[in-house]
Amino acid sequence: MTLIDKNTTFWGYRRENGRVGVRNHVIILPLDDLSNAAAEAVAHAVKGTMAIPHPYGRLQFGADLELHFRTLIGAGSNPNVAAVVVIGIEDSWTKTVVDGIAATGKPVVGFGIEGHGDHDTIMRASKAAKKMVQHATSLHRVECPISDLWISTKCGESDTTSGCGANPTVGNAFDKLYGLGTTLVFGETSELTGGEHLVAARCRTEQVRTDFMKMFNNYQDMIKRHATTDLSDSQPTKGNIAGGLTTIEEKALGNIQKIGKQCMVDGVLDKAETPTGPGLWFMDSSSAAAEMVTLCAASGFAVHFFPTGQGNVIGNAIVPVIKICANPRTVRLMSEHIDVDCSGLLQQEQTMDAAGDLLLDMMMQTINGRFTSAEALGHREFVMTRLFESA
Repeated sequence: MTLIDKNTTFWGYRRENGRVGVRNHVIILPLDDLSNAAAEAVAHAVKGTMAIPHPYGRLQFGADLELHFRTLIGAGSNPNVAAVVVIGIEDSWTKTVVDGIAATGKPVVGFGIEGHGDHDTIMRASKAAKKMVQHATSLHRVECPISDLWISTKCGESDTTSGCGANPTVGNAFDKLYGLGTTLVFGETSELTGGEHLVAARCRTEQVRTDFMKMFNNYQDMIKRHATTDLSDSQPTKGNIAGGLTTIEEKALGNIQKIGKQCMVDGVLDKAETPTGPGLWFMDSSSAAAEMVTLCAASGFAVHFFPTGQGNVIGNAIVPVIKICANPRTVRLMSEHIDVDCSGLLQQEQTMDAAGDLLLDMMMQTINGRFTSAEALGHREFVMTRLFESA
């Protein structure tokens, strides 16, 4: 069993800006939905690359467009990415993303389709991608202190075993990571409803508390603007209710277990925003699983803890997702998706400290190169968060 302390190290990829990644991806990043086909063609032609298709990027504006750029630039800037080829229909927006990623110092190049067509763009991008794969495969892992690690968390397909077992397991691990200089994040704004006062009480300063409550109240105001008196079709979901979580308050109390007993909330982030220092951060985010994990990747996090009760198959294109489960039925029926089995907690065969150490042991194996279940099964979910209708 791996126990971590301030002297713990791992083997990671030290990037040009000093950040440390635990994977070495070369990604083909489409700026917009029209560029997906070309990006996927390049990934098919050049082994060792990965396309990340998505459905957005045309006629967005204002805060929605800013978030779109922030997410794509953040994805390309993530330390798990060694190099990036950006493909867009237009040169100007493509250049915006290229310039944003280039600020990290990593290799990045962009190609516009207009005036060239798919064939010429695919040919030029493929030549660039080949060189980037050769660059990436020449890189070596180096020994890094545990304080260089950034870890995110979000739960999904929750049931009563989530709040009683899997989520507290993450909380136990977070408590052990918190004092080591690591950078941690949680979010799921809607799923704090009814327990927001507990998070507010954990905020380190009055300013952090004010920032957190502003984010939470903005969410509540959005619900009111849409004349929605409750979230009964969404929060909790029908699956949550079937799993024993009959109110959003019950779900929130379980959700909050992920931040442990000792962690303080040190700062607040907007969607896909990058932390400015170590500690535990709250990020305003959707509770949709693939959306939030994508936002965490865009914020720069290198590994993700994902507790689940009824079973969620999620992975991510950039960040390895470690799935934790305390439901013995789910562990039995969906064993190929579960990385950490903490069902012994509910069967009184395992202590919380042991469960947390089990997760940390899996984390150490993962950041040193072991594939998670989602990676081995090819789950590469990448889902953009959208704010407005298109213009």
